[in-house]
Amino acid sequence: MITISTMKTMDLVAPAGSLLALKTAIKQGADAVYLGLRNATNARNFGGLNFSETDIRVGVDYAHQHGKQVLFAINTYPQASSAQEWRTAVDTAVLFGADAVILADPGLMAYARDRYPELRLHLSVQNSATTVDAIELMREQFGIRRAVLPRVLTLAEIEKIIRQTSVEIEVFGFGSLCVMVEGRCLLSSYVTGDSPNNRGVCSPAHAVSWEEKDQVLSARLSGNLIDQYAPNEAAAYPTLCKGRFEVDGEIDYALEEPTSLNALGLLPQLLSMGVRALKVEGRQRSPNYVGQVVATLRNALDAAQRDPVRYSARPDWQAALARHAEGAQVTQGAFERPWK
Repeated sequence: MITISTMKTMDLVAPAGSLLALKTAIKQGADAVYLGLRNATNARNFGGLNFSETDIRVGVDYAHQHGKQVLFAINTYPQASSAQEWRTAVDTAVLFGADAVILADPGLMAYARDRYPELRLHLSVQNSATTVDAIELMREQFGIRRAVLPRVLTLAEIEKIIRQTSVEIEVFGFGSLCVMVEGRCLLSSYVTGDSPNNRGVCSPAHAVSWEEKDQVLSARLSGNLIDQYAPNEAAAYPTLCKGRFEVDGEIDYALEEPTSLNALGLLPQLLSMGVRALKVEGRQRSPNYVGQVVATLRNALDAAQRDPVRYSARPDWQAALARHAEGAQVTQGAFERPWK
């Protein structure tokens, strides 16, 4: 039984791939936004995304004027030949007024801890910490204040972690899923040489090519055929894990179907367990996506906090999120594992 006395508050953390997305997220009720610089230090280093210095200053000022927080994602792993670029990113985040930095690499955490003792550190999902031992080690060594959990844990496992640590726990509530180990994508590296964890981008634009012939649209990655689309069929950005391939004479999604995580129906449980923040995935998505997803989750979170016992995920909320789901289908993923 979920009772009001056990309920806590939970921040809604929104993606911001642009200044417009940042402002839209805050207008629609996000408590915090997360963003990255225009380089390999963040895991969404796509051309045309992220912030110029002017945009960052405007965005941080805008967020703070509205009482909201800005989290800087510096969540890729420094390369041996250019580690200074990652340290400079931490300096830049502090200079621009970051409320916290989201880091994955222990060496970079040590740099941030030593140079900026007052800086709030969040453990990135890219660190892949799935046990209380791993989280407590990062707290003891670097003083992390929050950990973003990988999307491989059940509700029971998350609750057990929360009971055993003082570190705030953040989980994903909505967004695309893939088979990478939380940012460490070997598939993208295998085909293109670049990946989220070493260059900050999955399926980099330089490796993507499109060709239309006989009304069939073909998508390739480093010359490898990833998918083909019939006339009027919606085409997706080509990623190897969600490509369609011929296996035993049948063409289908060989590794993973396009699907999005949707925890709308689990909000009272997440609140009751003490989850501190709910994250929306999608810095590469449009401001329209950010606005509609944040507005929907804001309404749902407010309803869950107001009356958790009577809370139910309204059909119009589900429909709103389904419109932005990959492949037009959603799952509660590992939060619940009915297949076990």
